[in-house]
Amino acid sequence: MNRIQKKFTSLRSSGGKALIPYVTPEYPYKGITLALLRALEEGNADLVEVGIPFSDPLADGETIQHSSEIALKNGVTVARILQAVHEFRRDSELPILLMGYVNPILRMGIGKFLEECHAAGVDGLIVPDLPPEEASEVTSLSRKYEISNVFLIAPTTSDERIREIDGHSTDFSYCVSVTGVTGARTELGSGGGLDAFRRRVRKNAQKPFVVGFGISQQAHVRRVWELADGAVVGSSLINVLGKAVSEQQALRAAVDFLRSLRPS
Repeated sequence: MNRIQKKFTSLRSSGGKALIPYVTPEYPYKGITLALLRALEEGNADLVEVGIPFSDPLADGETIQHSSEIALKNGVTVARILQAVHEFRRDSELPILLMGYVNPILRMGIGKFLEECHAAGVDGLIVPDLPPEEASEVTSLSRKYEISNVFLIAPTTSDERIREIDGHSTDFSYCVSVTGVTGARTELGSGGGLDAFRRRVRKNAQKPFVVGFGISQQAHVRRVWELADGAVVGSSLINVLGKAVSEQQALRAAVDFLRSLRPS
């Protein structure tokens, strides 16, 4: 049983739900990635998504695009990300997933990328622009290197397609709360559409599923947890980090913000 499976098994046995922060490595300060992972664990994250900054992020909104630009200026590379995960893994079993676009993976070589992910201690991979039908090489090599694949389910996805995506995802699926790009929102869905979407996923998916895009406050997390197995918080955390005037302030803000999101 891998770290992701262990986490969801433990949560389900205790009636708990996952809180999953997304961070851009090397943002807002160069060299912060390892310390930021440790801060998120201190803030009681259940899993962590680490973005792979890319110059043409199709699914990312303004906040994550900006953080990626800063990270690239700070010299972020796949190798530096994996080194931070490797060092983090020396004293932590917190599940880590990488979320990035297919081009950087292809440029590095799928086999080499997944081999190095495995060596570093990465647990899962989310590639927003790679549908299951085109992912056979990635999924095959992921099994070899014990990397979990997570595919995305949109609100417009049919019931049949939900079942297909659930079948392709290794341990859990990722539901996007709205069509469009990432970004913190004051309102999470309207008119019951999000609830109806999550009920359809719950009815058709056999594996756990989490919800992301737009989650920015404790009330959003509480609502998502009613019908899903986890909530992903990205842009709102990036916004908090971006306001910090020092690395230490950013780390403290990450801990405090993450703790503030968890319903009591």
